[in-house]
Amino acid sequence: MQRANLSTVSEFVFVGLSDAPEIRLLLFVLFLLIYLATMAGNTMLLAAISTDPHLHSPMYFFLSNLSLLDLLCATITVPKMLGALLLEHKEISFSGCLLQHFSLIAVVGTEIFLLTVMAYDRYVAVCHPLRYPSIVSTKLCAQLALGTWAVGLLNSLLHTSLVFTLSFCGPNMIQQYYCDIPPVLALSCSSTRSRELVILVVAGVLGSSACVVTVVSYIYILLEILSRNSPGIWHKAFSTCGSHLTVVCLFYGTTICTYVRPSFTYSLQRDRVVAMLYGMLTPLLNPIIYSLRNKEVKCALRRV
Repeated sequence: MQRANLSTVSEFVFVGLSDAPEIRLLLFVLFLLIYLATMAGNTMLLAAISTDPHLHSPMYFFLSNLSLLDLLCATITVPKMLGALLLEHKEISFSGCLLQHFSLIAVVGTEIFLLTVMAYDRYVAVCHPLRYPSIVSTKLCAQLALGTWAVGLLNSLLHTSLVFTLSFCGPNMIQQYYCDIPPVLALSCSSTRSRELVILVVAGVLGSSACVVTVVSYIYILLEILSRNSPGIWHKAFSTCGSHLTVVCLFYGTTICTYVRPSFTYSLQRDRVVAMLYGMLTPLLNPIIYSLRNKEVKCALRRV
């Protein structure tokens, strides 16, 4: 009876970064520049990979998928945040929040699995260089890419259905600048414990599996390097794997810190910072990391 008397939430209001009026314009300019730089960097990287025949290889095919995911990740959240900062349009409909949540979790999940596939690709390239073209064939690349997107979408569908089938009948102020799992769960007026447990278990299993595959791949790479003991092998291996390893550490660290932990450990200020790391800075840094450490990419970018 008490639940029936409560109104159902039809929209949410973001109160993340726009609660400091004195620096709102400064934040808008800063995040707009970051967004434009992200779009330019990843678009140029996609253009270089698609137009340069020297970059038509499995490694760069996966890298082009990563750039596309980074473009989507930034576009899903940043424009809405810029609108809230400049126009104070902080509202988002229930369906809009659901769509933003589904899209973001799909992109983040797909990127985690794609980075795992890229670790396997580097393992084959270092440990089995002569068999690399036959193992990592065009067909296998397409299958792995489609598999990462499919698993990311299914994972997002599960998380979104668990979150948005809850009852929302009270507060509608999201303590974040986009619709993420922890702040939306905090607004539900029904019990969330069982669903939080399912989300934690699923995220933990998938995240730990991806981490295990990545770590095992790099252990084999390290053992292969130590067994060869040839001059220049360390430099060659680092130039081959260093960029990917840097991106993995940055992305895995921030996403695991956000999703693979119980709700009572959430911190408003810390979660905002972590969200900006993987939602804005990681898509900005990825093309920089890969282009600065790769002569082929730098040459292709100059030609573009």
